[in-house]
Parts: sequence; C-alpha cells; structure tokens
Amino acid sequence: MKKNFSNEKTKLNKIGEMLLEAGKLKPADIDAIIKAQQRLELYFGEVAVKLGLVTKEDVMQVVSQQFGYVKLSLDDNSIDSSIITAFSGHEDMIESFRRLRNKLLLYWFLENKCLVITAPHKKHGTSHICANLAVMFSKLGKKTLLIDANMHSPSQKNNFKIKNRVGLSDVLVNRVNVKEAIYKDTGLDNLSILSSGTLPPNPSELIDNGKFIKLKEKLEEFYEIVIIDSPPILELGDAQTLIAIVKGALIVARKHNTNIEDIEKAKEQILVAQAKPVGVVLNSFK
Repeated sequence: MKKNFSNEKTKLNKIGEMLLEAGKLKPADIDAIIKAQQRLELYFGEVAVKLGLVTKEDVMQVVSQQFGYVKLSLDDNSIDSSIITAFSGHEDMIESFRRLRNKLLLYWFLENKCLVITAPHKKHGTSHICANLAVMFSKLGKKTLLIDANMHSPSQKNNFKIKNRVGLSDVLVNRVNVKEAIYKDTGLDNLSILSSGTLPPNPSELIDNGKFIKLKEKLEEFYEIVIIDSPPILELGDAQTLIAIVKGALIVARKHNTNIEDIEKAKEQILVAQAKPVGVVLNSFK
C-alpha cells in the first residue's frame, strides 16, 4: 500500500529542520532525503537512516522532542550515564521504571506529594532508583524535586554533576534560602535537584530540629512530586526521622544481596516511625 505524503511535508520538513539544527544533517542532505523519499515511499526519518545520514537514535531524539518527551543523546555527558531514564535506549529498563512510577501514582501520590526512598543497608542502589524515578515523574509533566537527604554519603551531586556548594544542610542552618540552593539546570524539563550541600557533623540533629518539617511543607506548595534520597534505615537514625516526617517510604532491595530478614526489619522501623511501607523495589542494575 502506498503511503500518502500529501499532508506530511510540513511535519517532515520540521523533523529535517530539527536534525539540521542539531548538526546531524546538512542542507544538501535534506534535499537528497526528500528526493529519495518520493522514490522509496518511506517517511523522512526512515529514508535518512536508510541513506546512512543519521542513526535511528538521532531520529528518535527529535521525534521525542516533538512529543514533549525529552531524552538526552547517548553522547550527552551532562548527566551520569547510570541515569538511564534520561537517555535514548535501555527501553526494557526504562519500562520497569515506568511501571514503578505508575504504581506509585495510583498507590501513594494520589493523596501525597512526598516520598522517602531508603534501603536496609548502603550500596543497595537507593540513589540510582531515586534519580531514575524522579526523571520518570518529570517526563510525565509533573513538577518534580529530587532531594539528596543522605548527608553522610551523598550521590546526586555526581549523578547530575552538581558542584554541591550549597544544598539541604545549608538551607536547614539558614546559610542560604531554598530557592538559591535548588538546582534547575538539569537539561530535563520539570526536574530540579536539592543536593545535600555542605557535609555537616550532625545530619540527624539537622533533620530532627523541626526545620525540615517546615521545609517539606514549603516545597510541597511548589512541587507536585518530591522524592527524598535517604540514608540506609538500618544503619543511620536520620532515615527513620525523615520517614516519620514524610509518613511513607519505599524500600530498595538489591538482587542477590538483600535478605528477607533485613527487608522485614526495615519495614518494622518504618512502622515504628508511624509511617507506611509503600512497597519494595528490587534493584538489579549493575
């Protein structure tokens, strides 16, 4: 069956313009693609790939922009490559985060704006789950804030390549106001980061002095989704304090590493904090 291109010219030219602006095509390439398109009866992007002028990833990049679903190219180094949901490719793993996001929307975020993500112990990949999940919420058009509340061993400054001169700790001791501390230049629409800030000698006391409660309430006025990257709950007391304030926590377990007993202990600590264990996510990312 022949494809009808009579109404496609504007859209095809738009894709061509976007590839041109991105430096993926030259003006002469556009002419060659359009000529070949009429002969091959394929869409603009298909012809461009067939002629070897661009890759499938290049085409998907501009199509994603057209649909408001921004993805970074694989050679973009503004965000660490472990944040797979920000990039093209990795579709199977991205679909796993999409399912997790949708379940949380139905189960938790219908009535809440803030969620703590923790693990029984360190090196379970909590920060990895937090970052990728925050990206997925932002892609849904939700105004999203990721807070790195692990002021013992922060990771989000590395994930999003932030200098981390100021952050959560500095806000809690009134060194800066929260607007100055929030990092918005993530390259992804709707996603902002509040990094850990200056590493303090007393993280637990900073969280437990009442200022974090006021900060949470203030942030919930501006953001639809607030993801909090927490220290491991079985190792550090400030994790339980965070959970007591937020009233809900998602537990991260690492495949072939976390045992059931530790998951049960983590759930008990969440319940002791008079909060809700929202669920357990199995992290198999290496």
